[in-house]
Amino acid sequence: MRQAAAGSGFREGGLYFLLNDVVLTLELQLLTPPMLARRFSALSLDCAQKLGREIFAEEPRLQHRRLERARRLAALIVTKAPEVNAALFIAPSRGCRFDHVAVRLASVDVGVLARLHTEQQSGHLTPALADRLVWAQAA
Repeated sequence: MRQAAAGSGFREGGLYFLLNDVVLTLELQLLTPPMLARRFSALSLDCAQKLGREIFAEEPRLQHRRLERARRLAALIVTKAPEVNAALFIAPSRGCRFDHVAVRLASVDVGVLARLHTEQQSGHLTPALADRLVWAQAA
């Protein structure tokens, strides 16, 4: 079993990643086949963030409407910065310029991610709760 740094979000069977107000479970081996991993290995974290800004400019609620695309973006961020397990992308409106999309990355304690995941599974995870437990703390 792989050891991960405290706060990385690693759990047996996958990795928790908070994208805005949705906890994703990433299976990194399944999301990054060797061919894709080689193709994206030259991308930097800044490029991954820019790609995220472009995607959220097109679809500000990506984490709710395009779950697989959200997982791929989260997996790309993790491959570029393994300590990051949360990302917040805020687009002022659909179709806005990508440079108007704000982005924040964070390393959240795995216990907090597990709590958020439990809340999500029971239908009680709200943007306000994610903000209070993660984004307000990371400010």
